Amino acid sequence: MEKGMLVLGLVAIMVVGVVVVVESSVEGEEVSYDGRSLIINGQRKLLFSASIHYPRSTPEMWGSLIGKAKEGGIDVIQTYVFWNLHEPEKGQYDFSGRADIVRFIKEIQAHGLYASLRIGPFIEAEWNYGGLPFWLHDVPGIVYRCDNEPFKVHMQNFTTKIVNMMKSENLYASQGGPIILSQIENEYEMVEHAFHEKGPPYVRWAAQMAVALQTGVPWMMCKQYDAPDPVINTCNGMKCGISFPGPNSPNKPWLWTENWTTWYRAYGKEPETRSAQDIAFQVALFVARNGTFVNYYMYHGGTNFGRTTSAFTTTSYYDDAPLDEYGFIRLPKWGHLKQLHEAIKSCSNPILFGTQFTLSLGQQQMGYIYQRNSGECAAFLVNQDDTKSVAVIFPNSSYELGPSSVSILPDCKNVVFNTAKVNVKNNTRLVTTGKKFNESEMWQEFKDIIPTFADTSMRSKTLLEHMNTTKDMSDYLWYTFSYQHESSNSKAVLSVRSAGHVLHAFVNGASVGSGNGNHEKVNFTLDNTITLNNGSNNISLLSVTVGLPDSGAFLERKALGLRRVRIHDIQNSKDLSNHRWGYQVGLLGEKLQIYMDHSSSNVQWRNFTSSNNPLTWYKVRFDAPAKNESFGLNLGSMGKGEVWINGQSIGRHWASFLTSQGSPYQTWYHVPRSFLKPKDNLLVILEEQNGSPLGISLDIISTI
Repeated sequence: MEKGMLVLGLVAIMVVGVVVVVESSVEGEEVSYDGRSLIINGQRKLLFSASIHYPRSTPEMWGSLIGKAKEGGIDVIQTYVFWNLHEPEKGQYDFSGRADIVRFIKEIQAHGLYASLRIGPFIEAEWNYGGLPFWLHDVPGIVYRCDNEPFKVHMQNFTTKIVNMMKSENLYASQGGPIILSQIENEYEMVEHAFHEKGPPYVRWAAQMAVALQTGVPWMMCKQYDAPDPVINTCNGMKCGISFPGPNSPNKPWLWTENWTTWYRAYGKEPETRSAQDIAFQVALFVARNGTFVNYYMYHGGTNFGRTTSAFTTTSYYDDAPLDEYGFIRLPKWGHLKQLHEAIKSCSNPILFGTQFTLSLGQQQMGYIYQRNSGECAAFLVNQDDTKSVAVIFPNSSYELGPSSVSILPDCKNVVFNTAKVNVKNNTRLVTTGKKFNESEMWQEFKDIIPTFADTSMRSKTLLEHMNTTKDMSDYLWYTFSYQHESSNSKAVLSVRSAGHVLHAFVNGASVGSGNGNHEKVNFTLDNTITLNNGSNNISLLSVTVGLPDSGAFLERKALGLRRVRIHDIQNSKDLSNHRWGYQVGLLGEKLQIYMDHSSSNVQWRNFTSSNNPLTWYKVRFDAPAKNESFGLNLGSMGKGEVWINGQSIGRHWASFLTSQGSPYQTWYHVPRSFLKPKDNLLVILEEQNGSPLGISLDIISTI
C-alpha cells in the first residue's frame, strides 16, 4: 500500500459521518441529476454560475459581460425572466432590445456556456412589482401566488409561452441548446404560511405544471424545502455553506441559486458590501459539504433603467459585484473567485466520483475529504471560528487555518488556495470629468403645470389608493381639492398621512413642503405650516412612488398613496379625507412625452432662469465624446426625478436622499454608449425638487 493510501486509511478510521454517492439518476434526454450533481451528456458536472440579467444591461454589453464571466471561471449564466417587461399589457408582448431574451441566451451559447433560466414568473429581484405585470391586479377574483384559479391561468400561460419560445429556438440542452436548468416560482416558502391551506396545493400544482411542459431539463424551486419530486429544492442567501440542510431527497444534488455577492442599495438602508474572502469561504464550505452548483447573485448587477426598480431601490444595482455596473472587472473580488474556481475544479474528480468523509479537527474546525478507489483524494480544511487562527493536524501534518477560512488541498497534502488569503491586487474606479453642462445658456426649461380641482376630470369623495389609480403607468398621482378658509388668520397646518413613498404639497400653486418614507419605513406624515387666502384655496398634493413593492404575501392588497388629510387652523381642525377630491394621473410633461425629440412642437420651452423651481423639466443638447468609453452622468447637484438620453430613461435619480454619512446613495448614473449618437444628443431631466442642472457633467468611468 502506498504511503498516501495508508494516511487516508487512518483518516477513514476517524470518520464522524459518511455520505454515499447515489448512482441512480432521474430520467432525461440530455440533462438529469443524481445525489451528487447535475449530469450533462452522461457526465457529472461541478458548475459555477453567474447571474447576469439581460434587461439590466444592453445587448451591446452582453457579449463582453459573458466573456468576462467565462474568463473568471464561470460555466453557467443565470437570469430571471421578467414577466412585466415582456407582457406589459395583457396579451401584448415585447421581446425587443433589452427584452430580447432569445438573443441573450444565444449569446451565452456562442461563448460556450450553459444557461439557467429562472422563469418564476414571480421573481422579486428588487424589480418593480416582483416582475408581475400590474394588469393582473384587475383580474376578477385574483390572489397572487396561491391555489387561486385566475392567477394560475395567467401564470401557466406566461410560463408556457416562455418555454415554447425557448423550444422553438432549440435552446434547451435536450435540443442541443445551452439551457440546462429552469426554475418555477421563487422563494415561496417565505410566504407560504400566509396562504394557509391555499399554499401547499399551489406548490404541487406549480411543480406539476412545469414538469408537464417537457423541457428535457430539470426544474428547481429555491427556498422551497418540500419541492415535489422531481423538482430540486435549492438554497438562497449568503451562508448556504453553513445553513443549507441539503436537498429533500438523497437523489437530488446540492444547488445554491443565489450567493449574494454584496447587498443591493436602497434609500434608507445603510450601504454595505461583502468581502471576497467571505464569499469564497461560503462557496468552499458549500462544495465541501456536497455542493456542486453555485450561482453568484449578482455577478453583474447592472442598471435599473426606466421605472424598473422596486420600492426605494437605487438605479444602480449590485455595483459591488465581480463585474460592476459598467461592466468593469472589480478586483479583488473577481480575481479571488477566479482562483477559487480553479482550485475547486482541480478537485472535481474526487468531489464528483469519490466518497466523502468528515473529520473533526477541533471545536470549530472540520475536515471534508473526498476519496476515490483509485487513490485520488481532495480535502477541505475548515475553520469556522471568526476570531482566531488555529493549527490543526491532518492527518499527521500541521496546517495553519486563519479565521473563517477554508484551505483547499487537491491531493490531500498541499494547500493550493485559502479563502482568507487574497493574492489579487485591488483596482479602483476612476472618474474623469468629461463634458460639463455648467452654462445657463446651454439649458432650456419647462415648468410642469400644478393642477387644481377645477382642472381634473377624475373625481371621488374619498382618497383613492395610488397604485390602483395610476395602474403603474406613471409614478405620479395628483390629489387636489378646493378649501374654503373663513378666517382673518392666514396661518394653518397641513397634515397629510401617506402610505408612501413621496409627497410634494402645493397651496395655490406654491410649494409648501415635501415628505418621504424610506426602504425601512414606507409610511410617513407631512406636517407643515401653510398660508391660506381668506376664501377659496387650491390644495394640490402630488403623491410619488419610487418603484412598486416586490415581495410579501398578498401583493395585490398592498396600498400606497394618501391615507388622511387634515387642515388645522386657529379655529378648528378639519378632516378632509372624505372631501370632494379631483385626480390626475401623471405629469403634463409625461403626457407630452417631453423627453422625446418629436415633442418639441408641443412644448413651450424657455430659456433657463433659476434652479429653485420644483417640478421643472430641463433639456440640453450635446455631442458625444469621440472615444468609445464608459460614461456616468454626475447628478450630484440635482434633487429627485428621472433622466432620459435620446428618449431612453436611464432611471430615477435621488441625489438629495443622503446616507447617515451625509453622502448621496448614488451620484453617477450609467449612460450606455449605445444610448448615444455621435452628434446632437438630447438630455432631458425631470426635477421634482430644486436641484441645479448647472452642476451636471457627463464623466468618463474607468478603472486603475
